[in-house]
Amino acid sequence: MGLEEYRAPAKVKLAALWASTMFCYIYGDYFGLYVAGTLADMNHGSMGPLGHATPGVLTGVSLMMAVPSLMVALSLLLPARICRWACIVLGLFYTAIMAVSLPGSEPFYKVLAVIEMTLTLAIAGIAIRWPRPSV
Repeated sequence: MGLEEYRAPAKVKLAALWASTMFCYIYGDYFGLYVAGTLADMNHGSMGPLGHATPGVLTGVSLMMAVPSLMVALSLLLPARICRWACIVLGLFYTAIMAVSLPGSEPFYKVLAVIEMTLTLAIAGIAIRWPRPSV
């Protein structure tokens, strides 16, 4: 006897993928605090490759991380056409950000980055193949 499968709509799939992506981002940043010297650098106002933690840098990083967080809800709330394009553009954009951050990073971060890139590519892929209404 088989099990009934739930066929999630594109919007639900996208929201779930954005949520999963955010969990990986958060855990990557959290685990990064355990890398030797990170907290000392933070105490001196350094944000690693981003340089000194100026108000502008902090605002930029905050906005960069707010967007995927908001996409969890916006994937469900935006009209389909806008949601589709937002997920395509942002999914590819965040994939590129992670690809650029890979060289020289810690092994745990590389693992999370590959997972994050897989998730954001899946977001773009689902949005590209968004189902059309049947006629």
